[in-house]
Amino acid sequence: MILTVCLSPCIDVTIELDALNVGKVNILKSKSLSFTGKALNVAIGVSRLGGNAYATGFMYNENATQFENTLDREGVPFTFVWNNGRVRENYKFIDNKAMLTEINGTSENIEEAKLYELSHMVQSISTHANVTVISGGLPMGVSPDYYETLFRTVNPSSKKIVDAEGAKMFAALNAGVDLVKPNLDELQESFGREFVSKEDMLEGCRELIGRGAKMVLLSLGKDGAVITDGKKSYYCKSVNVAVNSTVGAGDAMVAAAALKLEQNADMVEILRAGVAAGTASVTTFGEISFRKEKYEEIYNTLTVTEI
Repeated sequence: MILTVCLSPCIDVTIELDALNVGKVNILKSKSLSFTGKALNVAIGVSRLGGNAYATGFMYNENATQFENTLDREGVPFTFVWNNGRVRENYKFIDNKAMLTEINGTSENIEEAKLYELSHMVQSISTHANVTVISGGLPMGVSPDYYETLFRTVNPSSKKIVDAEGAKMFAALNAGVDLVKPNLDELQESFGREFVSKEDMLEGCRELIGRGAKMVLLSLGKDGAVITDGKKSYYCKSVNVAVNSTVGAGDAMVAAAALKLEQNADMVEILRAGVAAGTASVTTFGEISFRKEKYEEIYNTLTVTEI
């Protein structure tokens, strides 16, 4: 089983307009809602690949029904730590010039007792998990150190994956993880410097290994990804596909990598599967994950080279 821990769920509301006219009445062309959160997306990706996922994390009383319905529909069991208030909402306005305007909501405050409750829940459920994934943002007012707290509660027999940036990522690495998956922007922002060549990127990855990661899976977007354990490094170029949405591509990569890690696959297979899932994800429209058939189609075309 793969346990995923979502600390900051959100509702993404995408609104399409002919034009966004500030201070005037605007006419809606279309509207779509996604009930999401990075670790929840990972759980759905695992399930779509035929794996066993279990989702936990924080959830809010007032508007959580659709999250439960979505996970039920995807065959993902769940147990949440419930809080007062509403799941945050993010609004994305797209006009006919393909201009995107975003308004992101903030999450409700979490009581201290709820932080302890989730820690104990992760400790308990991870005893049954071969892999535990913790990813995404934090509720308002929660210290990045909470990432380290959670990872230290994970059962030692469960392999650990983190997908977060900056202080949250570094806090998780203090506890030691089996795999960390930043993208290039996150790696650069976390270290406060630019990585231009692949050797620069690998040097940044090696720094993460020095801080407590066993492997680093670095997403390069449409260019594919790199994986390294500090001794050997591999690159997998993606394939050209029609891009309908990049939402959830990184989470799809984590889902496939988690399954391969559960299967004790080598770095080559982890990398290849991650790139296939991330690429398959961008071909979907109006969904936060990918189709297994598309994943397998892309997987069979990919080549991994040592660098």
